[in-house]
Amino acid sequence: MTQAQATTHLLYLHGFRSSPQSTKARQMAALMAERFPQVQWWCPQLPPSPQAAAALIAQGTAHWPTETSSVIGSSLGGFYATWVAAQRGWRAVLINPAVDPARDLSRYIGEQTSWHDPQARFFFAPEFVAELRDLVVGPLPHPEHFMALIAKGDEVLDWHEMATRYAGAQQTVLEGGDHALSNFDQHLPQVLAFLGLS
Repeated sequence: MTQAQATTHLLYLHGFRSSPQSTKARQMAALMAERFPQVQWWCPQLPPSPQAAAALIAQGTAHWPTETSSVIGSSLGGFYATWVAAQRGWRAVLINPAVDPARDLSRYIGEQTSWHDPQARFFFAPEFVAELRDLVVGPLPHPEHFMALIAKGDEVLDWHEMATRYAGAQQTVLEGGDHALSNFDQHLPQVLAFLGLS
C-alpha cells in the first residue's frame, strides 16, 4: 500500500453491549484530542438494532470524504466497520472483529445489560439477527484498506475464523491476548501509522 493519506475523519464503533465508555474508545478519544485535534472524531452510542446502527452511521458520516475517512471497530463494531469501509472505500482498523454475528448473537435474544452501565438495559430482538445478515459484506473489495488486530487468546471469537475472513488484509495475529485486547495501547503506533497519523 502506498503511503496513506492522513486521516481527517475518524469513526470508532464499539462492540455488542459496549459503549463509547469502553477502555479502547476512551484511549482513542484522549489520543485524538491530545495529538490530532484537527481530525474529526466521532464515537456514537450504537442502538441495539443493526439496521438503526447502520442508518446512524450512514447519516452521521454522509458528508465525510472518501479518501481521508477511516473507521476503527471492535468486535461487533468491527463487523459494522467492515460494512461501512466496503461501502465507502474507507480504511478500517478491526480489533477482534465479529465475522458472523447473526450466528453468534442469535443466542443473546432477550434483555441485555450494558458492560459499562449495568443499570442500562436493552432488548436484543429476534429481527435483529436478520438485520445483521443484511449487512454482510462478501469478499473484501480492497483488502489493502483493512488492518486486523487478532488475539489468539480471544475468549469470545475464533481467531482462525477472523484470520481467514480478513486474508489479504494487513494482519497482526497476537499470541495470547483477550477479546477486549486489553493491551490495545501497545498497538497504537501501528494503528496510527495505518491511518497515516504517525
